[in-house]
Amino acid sequence: MPSESTGFQSALDHAKLKGVHWKVWFLSAMGVFLDGFDLFIIGVALPLIAHQMHVTKTGIGLIGAAAPLGAMIGAFTLGRFTDKLGRKAMYLFDLLFFVVFAGLSALSWNPTSLLVFRFLLGIGIGADYPISSTYVSELMPKKIRGRMLSGAFSFQALGALFGAAVGLSILMLNPAPDAWRIMLAIGVVPAVAVMILRTSVPESPRWKMEHGDAEGARALAEEITGQSITTEKTHSRKMVYKDLFRGRYLTRTILVTVPWFLMDIGLYGIGIFTPTILSVMAFAGHGNFIHKDILSTQGAIFLDVFLVIGFALSILLIEKLGRIRLQLLGFAGMGIAMTLLAFVGVPKGATGSLTTVIFIAFALFNLAVNTGPNATTWILPTEVFPTSLRASGHGLAAASGKFGAAVGIFLLPVIEQAWGLGLTLGMIAAASFLGFLVTWAFGFETAGKSLEEAGEGGSDPQSHQVTA
Repeated sequence: MPSESTGFQSALDHAKLKGVHWKVWFLSAMGVFLDGFDLFIIGVALPLIAHQMHVTKTGIGLIGAAAPLGAMIGAFTLGRFTDKLGRKAMYLFDLLFFVVFAGLSALSWNPTSLLVFRFLLGIGIGADYPISSTYVSELMPKKIRGRMLSGAFSFQALGALFGAAVGLSILMLNPAPDAWRIMLAIGVVPAVAVMILRTSVPESPRWKMEHGDAEGARALAEEITGQSITTEKTHSRKMVYKDLFRGRYLTRTILVTVPWFLMDIGLYGIGIFTPTILSVMAFAGHGNFIHKDILSTQGAIFLDVFLVIGFALSILLIEKLGRIRLQLLGFAGMGIAMTLLAFVGVPKGATGSLTTVIFIAFALFNLAVNTGPNATTWILPTEVFPTSLRASGHGLAAASGKFGAAVGIFLLPVIEQAWGLGLTLGMIAAASFLGFLVTWAFGFETAGKSLEEAGEGGSDPQSHQVTA
């Protein structure tokens, strides 16, 4: 008779996709969609907020960084609670933050209130990273796990694109300084719908098994897979949080935290301020601030299409090339794009050819980041840690990423004001190349392995290192 872990895991790893798989996948993807919308809609709204509330560049940096800072706290703390209390409980709880604080952000009466509400909204955003990724990874068959994870995370780009489109539509229909309130309020509607639909999903069978409910786990697995599972109990060593920082898991923790931190410096520093940067580099002298915001938002929407294309490439290539090779290629592309923009700097006169170079560099950055590290840094933490630490490890990784996002968002306008845009973009290029080096030094491939093989295997990650 097969052991419980072997038969149980095999059934989940080789299951055919059913309605429950797609339901959990879609509702997780919609959480990521809301992440992308709420984190990037502020980029369209910030010029209006700065004008109406007379906010300094430092204040703008703080407001922009508030949600990622909240996301850092949410990912770090609620990721751990997801391992303790269950995937489903936290799956619902984090959406409550979206609903309440997205609405309150739209009603903010001064910069301080907006900063506080955006920070609290960020807690829900951060919590959704380890919850949704863990949920999807524990339910999906191993041969397509990477594709399904990358596909779910691709909704972040769709959310960002939707946010930019909504912002542009509102600006064109209501070109007024207080139009930002409508932009921030729009996110409440889909958040309520997703929260209601999430009440009907099952708990993760792997989480139930890890917490001693073997019969409940077996029943759920049979319902999900449609197979009869005959099992017997096995015992494994209980992992604790400090295991993330010792032994073979220390190198894995470095692999999933440092590249995510470095990637988010550029992704959010560039992503949120793309309209602002375009207004300086490509649309200087094109009318008043609202007209320039409309032109820059149109440019950002065009560039956001390359975020979607990048995720499409990631879905196609993630199982063929593997996580590590895609991450290496992505970091290299990001570094090259930012180096090109750094040399352009702020042109004295944006000619047609120079504007084309600016847009090509932005497009390359968006394509590279989503083909590689934006997808892979979300996938790897779900695979390199065991079930008892999966959400905790992902939460730690996501927290490091959101800290990098806050650094990028806050420092970009401050450094740009002090040292110029060229040097600022050069620093993001350096962070991208450093991400390449860390990935090369600590990377090991998880494609094609079961979660148990990848997360609980006894081999050292460096023995599986993928060379560039």
